[in-house]
Amino acid sequence: MPQWTIDEPGQLAFGEVDSLDVRIVAGRLDVLASDGTPTLEVAEIESASPLVVTYDEHTRSLTVAYRDLTWDGLLGWLRRDRRHTVLSIAVPKGCRVKAGVVTAPAVVAGFERVTQVKTVSGEIVLDGVSGDVVANTVSGAVESRAMDGDLSFISVSGDLTVADGTPHRLKANTVSGRITADLSLRPTGHVTFNSVSGDILVRLPENVDTDVNVRSTSGRLVSTFNGLATTSGPGTRALSGRLGGGMASLSAVTVSGEVTLLKGEKE
Repeated sequence: MPQWTIDEPGQLAFGEVDSLDVRIVAGRLDVLASDGTPTLEVAEIESASPLVVTYDEHTRSLTVAYRDLTWDGLLGWLRRDRRHTVLSIAVPKGCRVKAGVVTAPAVVAGFERVTQVKTVSGEIVLDGVSGDVVANTVSGAVESRAMDGDLSFISVSGDLTVADGTPHRLKANTVSGRITADLSLRPTGHVTFNSVSGDILVRLPENVDTDVNVRSTSGRLVSTFNGLATTSGPGTRALSGRLGGGMASLSAVTVSGEVTLLKGEKE
């Protein structure tokens, strides 16, 4: 099984790649879908420990990581060793991708199968990523652009922004992070947002067909759609109803966060 230790800038090329596992600490990470030869380019690296690259030609798997930076332990990484790496990887769009960073910003673009991302405080952009997507963060923000598929998001204080999203399933859970979503809902689309104190803002097309169920213990509920009923009782406020012919579903629940539903342009 070919293996390289990287301690200076350089490039590598590989055979076919079906799965990628990459983990870095600080610097920058770009993981891009490409129709060409799978490649890795290290533009900068400053670390006492080398980056280890392993390519298994039998399973067509590529791993790029520091030995002691495990996937399961990524979110608990508290070391002061910054391990600065500027890294770009190009692999096929059907590749299964696992990308983890501690403080580094990352862009993951163009994949359509299974994508998992983790960050402690680095910002992650998912650009044109479809299929089954999972994003976990402590305080880093996650932005999804042109989403088409399923997205599961878990955060402590990191924000989630979904721009031009057309989800099959979209589920986001956060403690204090803000959720902002600009969505077009499929007839079978299912969207669920949950937060403790984080605000939730959702923009939907004026002619959307969806059932709406919004609740908060003490947060304010705002909607620019007609036809949604507002109710309140001991310890709860609710905004619910059917927009258009229904079929899709949107649920948003907070403890003290504000929930806003905005009417956008017709599709």
